[in-house]
Amino acid sequence: MLLRAPARRRARAGAGPSNWLLAPALAFFGIFSIGPLLGVLVLSFMQWDGLGTPQWAGGGNWVSVLENPVSRQAMWLTVKLTLLSYAVQFPLSLLLGVFMAGHQRYREFLSVLYFLPMLFSAAAIGIAFKALLDPNFGLSQAFDAAVLRQDWLGRPDLAFYVVVVVISWSFIPFHSLLYQAGVRQIPQSMYEAATLDGAGTVRKFFSITLPQLKYTIVTSSTLMLVGSLTYFDLVFSLTGGGPGTATRILPLDMYLTGFRSNQMGEASVLAVILVAVGLTLALGLQRLTGADKMESQAEGA
Repeated sequence: MLLRAPARRRARAGAGPSNWLLAPALAFFGIFSIGPLLGVLVLSFMQWDGLGTPQWAGGGNWVSVLENPVSRQAMWLTVKLTLLSYAVQFPLSLLLGVFMAGHQRYREFLSVLYFLPMLFSAAAIGIAFKALLDPNFGLSQAFDAAVLRQDWLGRPDLAFYVVVVVISWSFIPFHSLLYQAGVRQIPQSMYEAATLDGAGTVRKFFSITLPQLKYTIVTSSTLMLVGSLTYFDLVFSLTGGGPGTATRILPLDMYLTGFRSNQMGEASVLAVILVAVGLTLALGLQRLTGADKMESQAEGA
């Protein structure tokens, strides 16, 4: 028995922290995430105006939402916004991140300028761009330029693309920061070996930097794509969903349905759809890219 006691202590020391330490986090997650989500799921089968007693409606709310042309257009706009904003954000974030991880002249000063959008709230950015793009007293009046005298937020064919540009301007700095950190984790010995082999800057980028940033690209892409499903405050403060329904994306449609039309059941259906799409997208990306088997790529790890 005396010989077994040290072995038991070593086994206990190597077993790691107790699973009971997870209990506070799991309790917090269950109360503030799983509980409300289950409540929204139940509410999606109820007819409720937010004040009276909820009445059972079965699948009526789901049929109503799926047959509603405004909600169907909101779903299409959300898909379009997700793809377009990713197509703009990904290459620009990657190139800026690689640039900021280098040793170029004035790099620190330019990096500060790139990160400025991260200091402002989404609502403040929406209000600021709304004022700047106003054809009556915005940039067009300040610079007296003909190209700026457009009703950027009043024309349905322009407003949606303005939203894509403003969203990209807001979130590119954050993703550039991820890529900057990723590039700095790449061992310098790889670049030195490539230089000895005569590889140029472009060859190093495609043969070393991009492959080594695989997991950073997966993480950033997941945040971009899933995050696109949560754009609300910026779009609401910038366009309010207009003109007409030109920028009424799904999160905004959910808010307007629930708190303007007082149809909490149908708004809950839209919320459940958003959660389901977000989870499916995140899990699909993890499986397709093999990111669930990530290993450290740091030198010496």
